[in-house]
Amino acid sequence: MKHLRKIWSLSITMLISSTLYAQNAPFHAVVATDNSGDYAKVQEAIDAAPENRTEPWIIFVKNGSYREHVVIPRNKPFIHLIGQDKEKTIIHHNLNVGGAPNEKTKDATYWAHSVHNPQAEVHKYEGSVVKVKSTDFYTENISYINDWGVEAQAGPQALAMNSSGDRASFKNCIFRSFQDTWMTTTQDTARHYVKDCYIEGAVDYFYGGGDVLLENCTLYNVRRGSVIVAPCHKDAKYGYILRDCIVDGNKAAAKDSRTTLGRPWHNAPRTIYINTRLMIPINPIGWSLMGTVPAIFAEYNSVDKEGNLVDLSKRRSEYVGRGENASKGSCPTTITKDEADKLTYENVILNNGNTWNPREIMAQLPAPKGLKVKGNKVSWKRVKGATGYIVLAGDNVIDITTKCKADIEPGTTAIQVRAVSKYGALGAIAK
Repeated sequence: MKHLRKIWSLSITMLISSTLYAQNAPFHAVVATDNSGDYAKVQEAIDAAPENRTEPWIIFVKNGSYREHVVIPRNKPFIHLIGQDKEKTIIHHNLNVGGAPNEKTKDATYWAHSVHNPQAEVHKYEGSVVKVKSTDFYTENISYINDWGVEAQAGPQALAMNSSGDRASFKNCIFRSFQDTWMTTTQDTARHYVKDCYIEGAVDYFYGGGDVLLENCTLYNVRRGSVIVAPCHKDAKYGYILRDCIVDGNKAAAKDSRTTLGRPWHNAPRTIYINTRLMIPINPIGWSLMGTVPAIFAEYNSVDKEGNLVDLSKRRSEYVGRGENASKGSCPTTITKDEADKLTYENVILNNGNTWNPREIMAQLPAPKGLKVKGNKVSWKRVKGATGYIVLAGDNVIDITTKCKADIEPGTTAIQVRAVSKYGALGAIAK
């Protein structure tokens, strides 16, 4: 009898999933704050997603303010979370991981938002606005914001993103907090690929482990003496590689040239900046001390905001850890062009020959051609490789369809159409 109930439950789940997909193709589910989708919250869509997928489960999130705590469990791989517009699709919450205040605490306002406070709304939350435990996660066009960090502009630790699984990829997203904005995987065999993203913070705001490649990203510092990365690599082959990125910041971060590129958290961390444009002055010493000696903290071809090569001769090469019997040692401060040329997407991300290719996942289809509006009809030519289309009037999604036409209200203006790939990536805009 239990066996029959299990089969019946599975059948109902499959029927619901297939029905949603038929309604929302090219997406499996749509989230919208105005109840125009299948769910009003992102977590509801995650909860309804099937387990143990081997291909993408695509969730489209319309513009809106989603104040919630989102957890993607280990048994739900291949979640693709697609936002409509990174500036207007916002997943956020007010939380931190500060401990109980005591007689030495100068300002205890954080405690009302601590996950350790039994009286707090966020009690026993995971400690990050979004926690991705599964593998094969992909997201684009979404802001991930920890309100505590952004509004308080102070600690304690307040993560916006914690991504612990292998094969995680991120495109055109925003990550904002103050202390510890984003923690990557501590599994050094795991890989992340981050492209065209904006990451904001002040204290160790990109930290953790794994082989992680950032390309064309902006690291934005919001405090005097900011510290960007704090890795803890032990067995990673490459560690953190930042290629063609921008280091920028506000007036406080630029003041007195005290901002540093990073500091070594644990083990033997690895970080290399390649072709970096430093839009604010960086401390000539480059790196701060912390708990250990890095395997390598180095740069190649760093330039200032005018494009002039930065003098790297004063970069720190000698390190000492903390506590009794603290470790001491040295590491390289620069790499050669030949070495930099080997730290590529193909080597860092595709290094073990498996089929994960995040650039393919995030590839943008071209804008549909032949867009025509006539009366209450809009039509366009098919885009090769598209599984469907989004039709918009300004910021309003007026249709999601697999066809090359849609009905509109007469007189509707600012019509836009975007193709959607089989991975959920949004194409260029036809208007």
